[in-house]
Amino acid sequence: MDTMTLTTTGGTGTAGSTAPSPVGPADSRPQTTQPPARAGRPGRLRRLWRGADADPAWARPALLGLLLVTLVLYTWNLTASGYANSFYSAAVQAGSESWKAFFFGSSDAASSITVDKPPASLWVMALSVRVLGLSSFAILLPQALMGVATVGVVYTTVKRHFGAAAGLIAGVVLALTPVAALMFTFNNPDALLTLLMALGAWATIRAIEQASPKWMMIVGVFIGLGFLTKTLQVLLVVPFFGLAYLIAAPTTLRKRIVHSLLAVGTMVLSAGWWVAIVELMPASARPYIGGSQTNSFLELTFGYNGLGRLSGDETGSVGGGGPAAGGGMWGSTGLLRMFSSSVGDQVSWLIPSALILLAAGLWLRGRRPRTDLRRAAYLVWGGWLVVTMLVFSLMAGIFHEYYTVALAPAIGAVVGMGAVEAWQRRSSAVGTIALAAATAAAATWSFILLSRTTAYGDWLRISVLAVGMAAALLILATRWMHARAVPFVLAAALVAGLAGPGAYAVSTTAQGHSGSIVTAGPAGSSRGPGGAGGMGGMGGMGGLLDASTPSTAVVAALSADAGSYTWVAAAVGSQTAAGLQLGTQLPVMAIGGFNGSDPSPTLAQFQQYVANGQIHYFAGGGRGFGNQNGGSSASSEISSWVQENFTLVTIDGSTFYDLTQPLQ
Repeated sequence: MDTMTLTTTGGTGTAGSTAPSPVGPADSRPQTTQPPARAGRPGRLRRLWRGADADPAWARPALLGLLLVTLVLYTWNLTASGYANSFYSAAVQAGSESWKAFFFGSSDAASSITVDKPPASLWVMALSVRVLGLSSFAILLPQALMGVATVGVVYTTVKRHFGAAAGLIAGVVLALTPVAALMFTFNNPDALLTLLMALGAWATIRAIEQASPKWMMIVGVFIGLGFLTKTLQVLLVVPFFGLAYLIAAPTTLRKRIVHSLLAVGTMVLSAGWWVAIVELMPASARPYIGGSQTNSFLELTFGYNGLGRLSGDETGSVGGGGPAAGGGMWGSTGLLRMFSSSVGDQVSWLIPSALILLAAGLWLRGRRPRTDLRRAAYLVWGGWLVVTMLVFSLMAGIFHEYYTVALAPAIGAVVGMGAVEAWQRRSSAVGTIALAAATAAAATWSFILLSRTTAYGDWLRISVLAVGMAAALLILATRWMHARAVPFVLAAALVAGLAGPGAYAVSTTAQGHSGSIVTAGPAGSSRGPGGAGGMGGMGGMGGLLDASTPSTAVVAALSADAGSYTWVAAAVGSQTAAGLQLGTQLPVMAIGGFNGSDPSPTLAQFQQYVANGQIHYFAGGGRGFGNQNGGSSASSEISSWVQENFTLVTIDGSTFYDLTQPLQ
């Protein structure tokens, strides 16, 4: 980055954008006559390496370098996490064996019950396993590639109206956000969700540029697919996507409203087809909907995974929150939650800087025409950031630190856009002060976050603070500085802002993570059960949050005569069942779903399965939470019935009940 990089003259060439911009859309930049490129491979390779003729010579090589470094960071130690969250890995294994399990997102290939999310993220991983075979690498590789793709999408979107330098800053900030380094190397649905939201932002910007109903419908498709990934969370980005279009699209208000309604309709269709099939199909022809108490995906969507997350009233959940509990076991709620000791080092490193630059950017664009594209971009990304932050901060139900990966693209985009905007407006007090304040805020907050860990000693936090504060002061004096010194000041500001999260990101990918609750950062910084660490043992909360790895003897016993049974075993709770299933690669029934609190199966249904000879073993030691918070007690009833009526056998130290051997 140098002075010439960020200082150009002329507008973006698009409707409503007249402020200086590093680059504009390719079709609006001044054209010069160039000799035609030679046809064939050399010309294509040159285009790949050089990029658009109007881009700076360094832009495309820098982007390719960023994507390569991101790929290396996210894949170099990818298999250290083993099966990561075995709850989802078991469903991936099932989907790779059965198309029915694939479609519904079933926990086992015999499709007794689904996971408690829609299946889109499982589809991607299951297809990878069908091609590559079952392994940690096959499950996690798509997640890493989604991370690289998300960085590329954010870069491309920001670059359109703020230039290559802004795009690179945005991409680097995203790639080095610790929780992004975690989730793009893990198998939770959040990786695909984050990519789809970023694609939604990209399509929204394209729609606004052209007042295009087609692009708004594409936005709807991405949001709909996001719904099929993690239900209602994707809707957090929708309000400001729609508002930005209604404000800035260069067409009449009537058309803007019609186009927005088309987007909503497309969103409903792209998500609703799967929901309609699940809801209309007879319950006997499909698996039970995990996480619901009434075998209904709509109840799961608006209850356990929806409004219950906000209010804390989640039937069948473990713990519980609610306003009176201040978040219960899921942590205290409040406006400062993103900066708390449990969440801050996951994502908040550059949030103070992003908010400063967002406010400055909106102020600097305040008097621009309605169709100003830079202001529209601030609304899209800034609205995403603010709305999602507020919801995460105030939700009283189940909340995990890794949810905050949804903030990472917005933080990166706002920092990239705002930093370049402020630098280009450094002749004004607002631009210079905003850039200096953002630099000082990043250094100060990084110092505080690094002070919460002993992993890096004192040198890193002190260096970050010293370099950052010096850069902030020098930014205020750049107009009197020799031009050759300016790039060093800007580089110091970037280093001060990125050193802390970068260290955490590297520490995150250097170690394995398993279980249902994982956190980013150096070893020993995990703050919840089932955090950083390898596989093995019963995991957090008696097997509820992590799966055990069955011994060779257990695998052999369960696999013996497996073709005679629909399920080689049954176990209370999805994680206990998942460990056995991944060890044997055979169907294991998860009684009660994830928490053991779903009425699947009922005692009567389970008794019928046993009478039919469909289940061989019942695993002892699996733990469910029964009717806690209004959940079903079916799992505890089944467990009691089994213990009272069937022979206990010990296999290599593990307790099972042989359901083919009733007590005499």
